[in-house]
Amino acid sequence: MQNTLKEIVERGRVEVERAASMAELNDIRVKLLGKKGEITAIMKSLGALAAEEKKEIGKLVNTARGEIEEFIKEKLEVIKALEKEKKFQMESIDVTEPAKNRKLGIKHPITQVINEVVDIFKGLGYSVYEGPEIDTVFNTFDGLNSPEDHPARDLTDTFYINEETVLRPHTSSAEIRAEKELKTPYKIVIPGRTYRSDTPDATHSHTFHQIELMVVGEDITMADLKGTLDYMAKRLFGPETKTQFRPHHFPFTEPSAEMDVSCFKCGGKGCNVCKNSGWIEILGCGITHPHVHEAGGIDTEKYTGFAAGMGVERIAMLKYGIDDIRLLYENDMRFLEQFK
Repeated sequence: MQNTLKEIVERGRVEVERAASMAELNDIRVKLLGKKGEITAIMKSLGALAAEEKKEIGKLVNTARGEIEEFIKEKLEVIKALEKEKKFQMESIDVTEPAKNRKLGIKHPITQVINEVVDIFKGLGYSVYEGPEIDTVFNTFDGLNSPEDHPARDLTDTFYINEETVLRPHTSSAEIRAEKELKTPYKIVIPGRTYRSDTPDATHSHTFHQIELMVVGEDITMADLKGTLDYMAKRLFGPETKTQFRPHHFPFTEPSAEMDVSCFKCGGKGCNVCKNSGWIEILGCGITHPHVHEAGGIDTEKYTGFAAGMGVERIAMLKYGIDDIRLLYENDMRFLEQFK
């Protein structure tokens, strides 16, 4: 029995040394020490021996079991270290390899125009002011001197949340808020999303963007307005751009005007873009009506000012030669990637 145990221990030592994985090591443990293993079988046979012999052989069996368990324990540490190193090697990153190319997105043409216009006016000392997209009827119409029968107040033109609240149809509604919140004098540019009850087609959308300008100060005149907008046009469309102002009517400005720029495609000679007129209308403007200043709590004896509003999509379409406003909203990357 003693020789048998020595032979099992020696054979176990050799097999454990040859084991190359935890699975192989576990198979050896089961074969030698498991419920049906060789050492376990010897333990079960001790019942047939005399008491003294059982005690002596039992000690030898326990010693053999301990030696085999120690072999397995030591080999297990070696295998764990090898597998850890192998896993480390597999997961290591070669930092000298070229990185994967990542496709970068681009700014939407609407965002590009907003950023460009805002940057122009920031250079002139303007601050950015933003109003809410849901505003009161007072800020949207009454405070802007719009009469009760003005067409824009109809349900067919404006989205009403309730009788006193609307989705703003223009960024002009922020003017009243600015007059109440800001310390005079000030110069602000107001970009934002606006809404009107329009059926989408090539030139109309129910959701669009505007940029509003508002200046409040002492001795502000039409000359200040014209000089500012002429500078903006030259920055947007090129230094050769000319501007003209045509009399118009807006409830919130007096005098009011629409501003045209010389056609940047034909240079003013006449083409399909400018409808052979040589001019393209881009915005409405004027000296802020005293009633608007009064609604905002501005001292009309001391301060005057001007305001202007332009459609961002219209500027983008003119600037980039886009013939259908719906292309700006379809998120077709084949279209948008042209404006990198």
